Amino acid sequence: MDSSSIADLRKDYTLNGLRKEDVLKNPIDQFKQWFEEALASEVLEPNGMVLSTIGKDGYPHGRVVLLKDVNSLGFSFYTNYLSHKGEELAQNPVASLTFWWPELERQVRILGKVVKVSESESDTYFGVRPRGSQIGAWVSAQSQIIANREILVEKLATLEAQFADQAVPRPAHWGGYRVLPHQIEFWQGRPSRLHDRLCYTYELNEWKLERLSP
Repeated sequence: MDSSSIADLRKDYTLNGLRKEDVLKNPIDQFKQWFEEALASEVLEPNGMVLSTIGKDGYPHGRVVLLKDVNSLGFSFYTNYLSHKGEELAQNPVASLTFWWPELERQVRILGKVVKVSESESDTYFGVRPRGSQIGAWVSAQSQIIANREILVEKLATLEAQFADQAVPRPAHWGGYRVLPHQIEFWQGRPSRLHDRLCYTYELNEWKLERLSP
């Protein structure tokens, strides 16, 4: 594929509109509504989101992770605290989240500070993960350079034997983060690239809603 054929890729968005009078006052409630609609529309991995953090090099670093909880406090995901993202959040605890649901022609962008969830929350979620995922949290020194895949396979076999016939404990280096939003933007695709963008910003203990130009 050459650059000209990439430039020719385009889609006109026609499914829905987005008006200020139709959205909920609280953006987290509005997100939950859109998320339920994404589930009903059988969006592939509706909880997949691009998590962007700021590296020590000053560049934004993005990767896809999975949303595991959303409540009145914010949006939660789980990972290795010693990974690149964990190190970046320890140094600069802010992040953005981006959801893209093409089946609904919708995008949601979230910006906020980041805190660790409580140890009890991490324990509870770790306890319901598939056993293979639990052991995997012990196997991988996430983001570290390794010589080959066989290292992981051998370590997995060792740990499977070690944890045989017993519950797998949560590693101290693994747990959850919560993004505490102060800005949430809802984007709905519209014809002729005149998309609808409604942005909530938390100011003076309340959410302010504004329409943005596409």
